[in-house]
Amino acid sequence: MPGDSTTSDLTERMERSVEAFNAGDFDLAASFYASVGVLEGREAIRGFFEDWHGTYEDFTFELEEVRDLGNGVAFSVVRQGGRLAGAAGRIHDRFALVFTWADGLVQTETNFTDIDEARAAAQQLAEQRWVRR
Repeated sequence: MPGDSTTSDLTERMERSVEAFNAGDFDLAASFYASVGVLEGREAIRGFFEDWHGTYEDFTFELEEVRDLGNGVAFSVVRQGGRLAGAAGRIHDRFALVFTWADGLVQTETNFTDIDEARAAAQQLAEQRWVRR
């Protein structure tokens, strides 16, 4: 498909966003998102990140896979884990994210528990966006 690549500005931006999130720099992490959407504005996105991160002690959030599928669509597989504040046991989670990007900013983010379903949805979205161009 036209626009396919294995490394791109989108993958680098996703990696930088995750690095900022892990470092607790929620202003920088939120700066990669457009100021529209369900969470209205970057301040709301920043607050969501801060609440999410703050729920855990010893929190990890890692990109296992990240791909720019072209046409402003990116796919990633994420592993997160940590210990909930005040709890003894650790939890681990693995899920997929599908992003649409425009002008270097995340426009939409959809989370999937089924990674194969997410991969197929992302590929279909990239193809649909290519056809519309």
